[in-house]
Amino acid sequence: MKIENLEISKIILYEGNCKLHPEWQVEQIKSSIEEFGYNDPVAVDEKNVIIEGHGRYLALKELGYKSIEVIRLSHLSEEQKRVYILVHNKACMSTGFDLEKLAEELEKIKIDGNVDISLTGFSEFELENILKIEDNQLNLDEILSDVPKEDKKEPKICPHCGGLL
Repeated sequence: MKIENLEISKIILYEGNCKLHPEWQVEQIKSSIEEFGYNDPVAVDEKNVIIEGHGRYLALKELGYKSIEVIRLSHLSEEQKRVYILVHNKACMSTGFDLEKLAEELEKIKIDGNVDISLTGFSEFELENILKIEDNQLNLDEILSDVPKEDKKEPKICPHCGGLL
């Protein structure tokens, strides 16, 4: 795999991308990039059309990047590209968390205090409930289903199951 530097103006969004990237998610990605750097190249085809990384591309564009690192996936057929786009997005949403380890990691971040825990992407409500694990028993599905609905124009998507919050 070879990483290339490509002018952001030459990158094209895939018109068939069905993964939602609401503004609140793009803001999360921007915050992550600002805090930790741009560490995950966007994948493009031979025509510079995005195969994976639409959210990162949008965030980088809003952050004013003029060029970004990409990996070129020119070995895929058109049909393989469509399938890979879907499997890549779905695979990221197909599993949950080891809740005991999640609580431990969040507790370490909270105790350390050097990094804003909200950068993890968990809402304040989720963090409060996850950090209250008693006897290491917690049903994240119940917590996520009870997340207060905010008045937003764009729906929130559960990172655990892919459902609307």
